[in-house]
Amino acid sequence: MGPGPLRIGIFCLWIMAATLAPRAARAVTVEGDISYTNDYILKGISQTAGRSAGQLDVRATTLDATFLGVFASTLGHTWQRAWANTGWDYEAETYLGHRFDLSPAWSATLTGVAYWYLKGNVPMSENYQEISVAVTYLDFWTVTASVIPNAVRFNGEYRLGRYPAYVADTSVQLPLIGRLFFTAGAGYYTSDETGYEYGNAGFGFQFKSLRLDAGYYFADHHAQTLFPYGRAGSRVAGTLSWHF
Repeated sequence: MGPGPLRIGIFCLWIMAATLAPRAARAVTVEGDISYTNDYILKGISQTAGRSAGQLDVRATTLDATFLGVFASTLGHTWQRAWANTGWDYEAETYLGHRFDLSPAWSATLTGVAYWYLKGNVPMSENYQEISVAVTYLDFWTVTASVIPNAVRFNGEYRLGRYPAYVADTSVQLPLIGRLFFTAGAGYYTSDETGYEYGNAGFGFQFKSLRLDAGYYFADHHAQTLFPYGRAGSRVAGTLSWHF
């Protein structure tokens, strides 16, 4: 690992450590989700090129709202155009953060995430880190600002290098009737003076430990220039999750 990623890793660890000041007798709860989705979409981009994916998310949370977790998803070889049948088989995310209760209605969450792309045939690393701050009102409206210090930058089929990227998005979850929710979101991703808009709208249904989400997702055409290995544009996706 070069000096740039090393400094970034140390910076992320420093921020995360600030949320983990020692306190006596912390109780820890462990929970997670097992999910199946017909299309894994992240920041408006299909990470699976329109294919389905199995996913697992496991996290531990302390009484003071510090959390540590691991997320994993299948991908399949998803690169397009000149890289047909090329890509990564799995994505893994390790994350650490802390939620701050600002008032009975408002909270803020600081999170550091490391993204890892595993078991592929791409002759280069696509791993990167992200730091985000999210402000939430009553668990149904969230605004998030994120920075990716070492995002991989493409121009169509050509890899240009690594540049900082910045993301701003917002999401809502509004209760409708019974266990039915309306969900929506919108965001903007920019790197090296090139950016794109993305968003979604749909519905969620919760029954005990099961949740079904389905919606319409979109990203404008500039996204495909930045991410040639996935798929942008308009699509409908659904996810079934079991919480444990």
